[in-house]
Amino acid sequence: MAKEINTARKRLQKRTSDSPKAEDVAKAAGVSTATVSRYLANQDSVSEKRGVLIQKAIESLGYIPHGAAQALASQRTKTIGVIVPTLDNAIFAEGIQAFQRRLQEKGFTLFIASSDYSLDEELAQAERLVTRGVEGLMLVGSEHHSQLFDILEKKQIPYLYTWSYKPDLGHPCIGFDNHLASSRLTQYLLDLGHKSFAVIPGIVHDNDRTRDRLDGCLATLEQAGIHLTKDRIVECHYDLSESRQVMKKFLAMESRPTAIVCGNDIIAMGALLEAQHQGIKVPDAISIVGFDDLALSSHFQPALTTMHVPSREMGERAAEYLLASLEHESVQECYELEAKLVVRETTAKPRV
Repeated sequence: MAKEINTARKRLQKRTSDSPKAEDVAKAAGVSTATVSRYLANQDSVSEKRGVLIQKAIESLGYIPHGAAQALASQRTKTIGVIVPTLDNAIFAEGIQAFQRRLQEKGFTLFIASSDYSLDEELAQAERLVTRGVEGLMLVGSEHHSQLFDILEKKQIPYLYTWSYKPDLGHPCIGFDNHLASSRLTQYLLDLGHKSFAVIPGIVHDNDRTRDRLDGCLATLEQAGIHLTKDRIVECHYDLSESRQVMKKFLAMESRPTAIVCGNDIIAMGALLEAQHQGIKVPDAISIVGFDDLALSSHFQPALTTMHVPSREMGERAAEYLLASLEHESVQECYELEAKLVVRETTAKPRV
């Protein structure tokens, strides 16, 4: 074996402009080129002994299989796609990392695209990913173009959405109930004794998670007999500077709210920074809550009270669902996770 590999290596050195080919691997391993092709398409298709010889030759020669040729031979690209609303939010990065790790264990490569919170852009990105041959697709949220599902079902590409648990919609999903989680967070503030509220939900348009969180908050307040006027519900992007500007308006109110409910941690951090900038103590004078439980949230001063989103587990389970679907294994279509309240230092009973 060593002699054959050395011979193949010397031949390659003479062909300095050429990269190792499957034929070189075959000669070094003492097998046919067809056997190498079968091994590259499916390692289990050749005997263990031959597989070891081929792998040793590949590693020694530095051979890199041609992806397109492999896909043509095996009818598999071993790629999975994911479309997220934005790459700016660290909470999506955590879920994607867990998703990718599971895929890598099975030899899959991940393609990532961003929709910028646009359903039209998401559809365009999905079409590109399908054209590139992805075998499965992970989406975020439950709100998508109906045409997207038509494409995936026509191509028989398994998919699921994450971050929202809505089994009644008839699509595979792994996520949590945003409405219920926001309701619990709001109820916690009510239980502390707060009666004067304001909300910075994020942008509701084309974002079912933000809309559900806002609805959960408002419904819980309504049940407690608290009705918010429009000036106490101000949308903004998930941006520190924008949320600071909204918080500035709330703090300038004649009847200033004692509790601020934010659509995510970034918004809450901006609100907290603005309060601190104006010398208003949190939580003594005003309580602030976020949503997501970003890693940074526990390190802020004061540390942020928020809802912990199981993003890592979502990513892992999403990968497992798609991998099982590709192998035609029985798998649970919808799986509900729980967002949990994390009480830290930005909330307290209101001043009497």
